[in-house]
Amino acid sequence: MRIGVCIKQVPDTDAQLRVADSGLHIDDRDVNWVISSCDLCALEEALLLIEAAEQAGGQRPELVAFSLGPARVEEALRKALALGADRALHLVDDEFRGGDALADGRALAAAVRREECDLVITGAQSDDLGQAATPAVLAQVLGRPYAWLVMAVDLERENRSVRVVRELEGGMNEVLRLRLPAVVAVQAGINKPRFASLRGTLQARRKPLERLNCSNLGLDPELVGKAGAGIETMAIRFPPTGGGGLLIDKTSPEAAAAELLAHLERDALL
Repeated sequence: MRIGVCIKQVPDTDAQLRVADSGLHIDDRDVNWVISSCDLCALEEALLLIEAAEQAGGQRPELVAFSLGPARVEEALRKALALGADRALHLVDDEFRGGDALADGRALAAAVRREECDLVITGAQSDDLGQAATPAVLAQVLGRPYAWLVMAVDLERENRSVRVVRELEGGMNEVLRLRLPAVVAVQAGINKPRFASLRGTLQARRKPLERLNCSNLGLDPELVGKAGAGIETMAIRFPPTGGGGLLIDKTSPEAAAAELLAHLERDALL
């Protein structure tokens, strides 16, 4: 059995972001990049499934980490290897630049298909764009069953299936069984991701990390990157801040309260 985990490298949530001169991207200079929190949970869930399989006396599933992006993404994949992934595949190519969830999902699907993964686990959404679309595209392109917002996963190897629990509105849970191969997107909080040990970090340097481009994956360049995207970014900007303050200068508290009340009613704030 082989489990694949797709991870995305995103700016640290504590980073002070600036808009690049192009107005279409953030200025990624001096930004600390990390693995998106949901994807860290996806990786942890895969490791827990592998440990459970080993404790049950079964053969250890192989864990492969996938990520798409520029050269800096290799750091995120090395961290995945340090945490316990067996191999990593880095989709890196100028043809992949400028892609959206649709284009990136196609590229990741080609890599997952190449590795013949039985189960793919991803985060439900990324910390940066939060579109929650790539896992669905991945499942659709691969033609596999898919569950989103998953909060528990149990591997049923004897049935070639996976049992998942989804959180619904109103406090209810939905329990599903997906026939393998399948794609599962987990939400943050499903587990508590572990930290990489010093031993794991040292071992990660010797684990295989393969770089794949558009040609390696047999992909049509018109279907990935900017050429394959269905969404065009028009601009990235911060919302306007400040302004709109009101100074109430009255001689008595009653008069000030009346003025404040009139202002709130006038602006439909009450």
